[in-house]
Amino acid sequence: MVVMTSLAHDLERLGAEFWEWRDATSFRTSDDIPRVERPSGWLPRFDRSAIDEFRLALAGFAERWRAIDAAGIGALPVATQVDHRLLGAAMARGHWELEVLRNWERDAVFLTSQVLGPWFDLLLAPPPFDARRRSDLVRVLEAIPGAVEQAIVNLERAGVATLARVAAGDLRDIGARLSTSVAAVVPHTDAATAAALAAAQPAASDALGRYRAWLEASADRLGPDVIVGRDAFVWYLRHVALVTAEPEELVRAAMQDVSRSVVAETVLRARFRGLPERPMAASAEAESADEAADELRVRAFTEASGLLSQPDSLRRYLFAPTPDYLEPVAFLGVTDDLTSIRRVGEDATSYVPAPSPDLPYFDAASARDPRLGIIHEGAHSQQLALSWAQPDPLRRHFIDSVANEGIAHYNEELMLTAGLFADAPHSQTIVHNFIRLRALRVVVDVNLATGAFSLPEAVDFFVRMVPMDGGTATEETSYYVATPGLAMSYHVGKQEVQRMLADAAVAAQLDGAEFSVRDFHDFVWRNGNVPMSLQRWELLGDRADVDTLDAAGPWWQAPPGRPPLGASVTTP
Repeated sequence: MVVMTSLAHDLERLGAEFWEWRDATSFRTSDDIPRVERPSGWLPRFDRSAIDEFRLALAGFAERWRAIDAAGIGALPVATQVDHRLLGAAMARGHWELEVLRNWERDAVFLTSQVLGPWFDLLLAPPPFDARRRSDLVRVLEAIPGAVEQAIVNLERAGVATLARVAAGDLRDIGARLSTSVAAVVPHTDAATAAALAAAQPAASDALGRYRAWLEASADRLGPDVIVGRDAFVWYLRHVALVTAEPEELVRAAMQDVSRSVVAETVLRARFRGLPERPMAASAEAESADEAADELRVRAFTEASGLLSQPDSLRRYLFAPTPDYLEPVAFLGVTDDLTSIRRVGEDATSYVPAPSPDLPYFDAASARDPRLGIIHEGAHSQQLALSWAQPDPLRRHFIDSVANEGIAHYNEELMLTAGLFADAPHSQTIVHNFIRLRALRVVVDVNLATGAFSLPEAVDFFVRMVPMDGGTATEETSYYVATPGLAMSYHVGKQEVQRMLADAAVAAQLDGAEFSVRDFHDFVWRNGNVPMSLQRWELLGDRADVDTLDAAGPWWQAPPGRPPLGASVTTP
């Protein structure tokens, strides 16, 4: 018993050290779910010496993880074994990013995110801007010229042409846009910070302009798209996402949902064809006020329907007009502040643009019915808050999007089925369209990753099936090439939750017990960073998925793209 207790303590200590390291060294992301609160003065590092340091550190963590495994982790309670496997998946993700995707040297869009993204991230939390944030704004701005030079060095070595062209398009007029952003944030700072920002901005804008010019001039001589291939993609499914399905199964399941959603859309459009659409909100301020009221109503509906507990301590999810300092750089990420582990008690803020006829798809939906945003991003907000506040520290951290995005997408259909949109016929149709779009993304994502689709074939598929214009389709599919597994996560994760609920409900019926939907959802949301295969094991006692994952072999023994972890840490 003493040995087992010591082993659990070793795991907890390893997890604390790993996540402290990960928060300080992981690459910056444009997605909102994996965002973390960084140490003061933090800047992304993507030079060769940094990559070698990361490899060495990851190999050390993996060695300690294996030692815990070999010491008898299988004799500990299932909950502790789940924590151990969860930490292994996080380490496998580190390998996936460093060695397989290699976006730090291939992807110009990713490198733009490392160069300028920290500026965007520092703008997200609502004012006031405290001394630490003001200091970090100056540091990030001053670092841009050097970061641009390093990005160019990396891309000269291994850059991909398609992504360079996309990045060049993103950076159109970037010097002027950054200048506008800096000028708009200055009134929120003190005199010393304002002077430092004014001094650093011209060099930063010039460097970004040079970066864009280099991308335009160099794209034609950079390399082709890099497909990870089926074997590496299956490795990601088994060892990072902890998904047991084969890639082809994921595509077939997605196409079934496409058919189902198209039928539902068609029937509802015919049924409600004489009803006018809801008008758009008159302004971002009016939309934000509507959303604040709707958010309370959605919470009350969820509680009254017995679907998910809504404790008074749970923070709010609120819209706000996009600040003038954020709008010029909004392309750098999801424009919301879902807070962090250390700020879990603060309200989450989602910034919305001014309503207009040419709004992007999801913004346009929320401008007509804010609940359409609440049921997805609001679900993220609550799931993250509940996960961050849970007593087990190893379950407070992002591992992979399949779990988090799956819960949010599942919640969309859950709210539709429960009757939230009974008063909004056209919103019902839109939710079915959400299902269709996300199912189609599985097809493109998986087929690009495995090589079943070329980039032109993926673009054509989107143009025909969504439908979507060629420019947008090209941009989306370019991102999928560089981030396999992200676009599929919504639909794949949703189906994992649905399968687990169905199995839990049927098991309760067979036992003559009453099944509590609320208790099920409370467990899933609280453990929302944990892949569903591990949740099934803990909640249902069903380890069939875990056995399938084990059959794939240890994640560290033969990772794609590199020798076994620890065998080599030198940059090739």
